[in-house]
Amino acid sequence: MLPELTLPLLKESAQLYAQQLGSEQIRDLYGTTDGKAIGTYIEQKFRRYLEDRYMFIPGNSASGIDFPDLQVDLKATSIVQPQSSCPFKSASQKVYGLGYDLMVFVYAKTDEQAIQSAHLNILHVVFVESGYTGDWQTTVGINQILDRHGNKDDLIAFMEERNLPLDEIGRDQLAERVLQERPEIGYLTISNALQWRLQYRRAIDKAGTVKGVENLHV
Repeated sequence: MLPELTLPLLKESAQLYAQQLGSEQIRDLYGTTDGKAIGTYIEQKFRRYLEDRYMFIPGNSASGIDFPDLQVDLKATSIVQPQSSCPFKSASQKVYGLGYDLMVFVYAKTDEQAIQSAHLNILHVVFVESGYTGDWQTTVGINQILDRHGNKDDLIAFMEERNLPLDEIGRDQLAERVLQERPEIGYLTISNALQWRLQYRRAIDKAGTVKGVENLHV
């Protein structure tokens, strides 16, 4: 029987997988510029890598994340434009994070014309803890208001300026929560949309130097 997948084993496996993938020649991706197809390839191959070694419950549309038991979602993105999308649940995700940890494979793709194969070099495996997956500008601004002894009206005005997708009652409730529960600084850039657009450049730059953001593969 295979051992159960744990968070430390997931992180260790991500390191080993990144090293292994970098040595492979991938004919199916030769000439491909479709970032979604490349990201899907990396993610699915990693899940198969884990399935051969560990027992775990895979994610589905109901859970919304790849490893629901561990509360971790998996993303793969190009170093050229490191971003992805994720489901919108509430505006408070910009302040308190997405509600789960993120593991992000950041790759660079090259094509070898002589052998008609692609090469995927995993440059970083960034792991962002749930509490640090909020939006940088929003969380920094809120913390600055709290440091200056700002009140609820100051917080509500800031939320309006930042165009947080909330109505008047929602802004009031979120401001009350912030006064009781100071948020951590988030290291993502989260753009407003029907789906959140997550940008990872700051998390990549900060990985290994701040609390809550690790670089598992250098």
